[in-house]
Amino acid sequence: MLNKIIYKEIRILIYSIIMVLGSITLSYATVIPLGTQLAEKQEIVRNNGSEPASLDVDKVEGNVAINIINDFFDTLVSTDKEGNIVPKLATSWETKDNKTWVFHLRKGIKWSDGTPITAHDVVFSWRRLTDSKTLSPYGSYFVDASVVNAKEILAGQKKAEELGVKALDDSTLVVTLEKPVGYFLHMLAFPITVPISEKIVEKYGEKWTQPEFFVSSGAFKLSEWIVNEKIVGVRNLYYWDNKNTVINKVTYLPISSDTSDLNRYLAGEIDITFTIPLETFASLKKSIGSQVHISPILSTYYYAFNNKKPPFNDARVRQALGLALNREIIAYKVVAQGQIPAYTILPLGIGGFKFKQPDYESWTQAQRIEKAKQLLNQAGFNKEHPLVFNLVYNSSEIHKKIAIAAASMWKKNLGVIANIQNEEWKVLLDNEHQGKFDVVRGGWISDYNNPMSFLNVFTTNQTNNTSFYSNKNFDNWVNKAGETNKREYFQQAIEVLTKDMPIIPVYYYVTAVLVKPYIGGYYSNLIGIVSTKDLYVIKH
Repeated sequence: MLNKIIYKEIRILIYSIIMVLGSITLSYATVIPLGTQLAEKQEIVRNNGSEPASLDVDKVEGNVAINIINDFFDTLVSTDKEGNIVPKLATSWETKDNKTWVFHLRKGIKWSDGTPITAHDVVFSWRRLTDSKTLSPYGSYFVDASVVNAKEILAGQKKAEELGVKALDDSTLVVTLEKPVGYFLHMLAFPITVPISEKIVEKYGEKWTQPEFFVSSGAFKLSEWIVNEKIVGVRNLYYWDNKNTVINKVTYLPISSDTSDLNRYLAGEIDITFTIPLETFASLKKSIGSQVHISPILSTYYYAFNNKKPPFNDARVRQALGLALNREIIAYKVVAQGQIPAYTILPLGIGGFKFKQPDYESWTQAQRIEKAKQLLNQAGFNKEHPLVFNLVYNSSEIHKKIAIAAASMWKKNLGVIANIQNEEWKVLLDNEHQGKFDVVRGGWISDYNNPMSFLNVFTTNQTNNTSFYSNKNFDNWVNKAGETNKREYFQQAIEVLTKDMPIIPVYYYVTAVLVKPYIGGYYSNLIGIVSTKDLYVIKH
């Protein structure tokens, strides 16, 4: 098992990689080395971890759905391996004041049914995402991007047709912002902004994601969807860059059991796993180390409190539980795959910034526990009146192990009773948005490489703010940070969040997966997305 010194070296390495790579987001061109012999059968099976709640981009959240949507749809722009913005559905764009942007769509682009993709589809899609009636988890996305009238539309005060986006003709899109946003193009590289077909959605309504109606703009189109069994994508022959696609078929499996994931991988039924079981990680590193892929990712594992529900509306209770949780044991001994203890929501090096850590990060665990006891006692909880609550996690062996460890720590250190329970991913998300929880397992993967992608989530009335946290002072600092991209404003926002502790940051993720040696082109970017279009199967 790796010791703490090695973890410190990993931490420095990950920070350095993030600093060098800068604002990487999504796309990497497929480059097949000279002399590589390709397999006759270009098909890949990927485990995707769970059944997606939907394939409607305006109804989803989390990597389970985003992984598939990224393969099926294209954004207007993307980024290359060096972090430079590159064309996707749009070939060019210009702005004179960083507030009004004009995008020119690629000529001849088509949906997977052969009909044209137009700027009108983009307008329809972005209006639908922002419309308060859609109830999208990402409804706030264009509010965060400062698109004109997005905030009022989401609040139901203006009509979706008033969003600051319009089509001058079939191939020209104009987007108007309320203020300059320095990372606006990078926000457009996130899959939640992909256009969908207005014609198909209007014709089939909620049924448009069924295989017989589904149309896509990316390298693959939906061929088959058997709930809780598999989702199959096949080559989209109308894709504008089809000539550079190698894979003909990709199958996504919804296996939540890490053990089943591994067993099917070892049996040759899966080419890329969703994760690696904790208990077999060390032995797999020794036996098939070249197939183990560990990559840094801008993502944080945390426990979220229901901040509007007593007693978690009391910051002292939240702080006590946060201080009493031994992150080092969880990161170094429970998961132990290169994860780093987290004391703020922001991953190391995000956006090229280096932020000051909270004071308690340098305390001993004994000091943290002593402070936690004081806070919990002040809040009215003690041996005679212990704190009891439900700790919910989505079905996963890793999440279960972490929850057991956390509950044990709280019991031992504070006499707190945390009743752990698991829920299926779709059920957990639904209950979370309805506020039907005490404390819930959460995680956030950055949508783009800037602290705003994390901090915006905790602003008042943000649609992804399922911890129901609200602090006007925090909102103010986040607004200033968004306008200026200045480190000092980000730092102020972090310090407010640390003091209020609406969530407990536990550790910073890495992606840890197994990839068959005959899969070429594998690369996981800083938001954890692996594009099937960039892969190929080597003759074996």
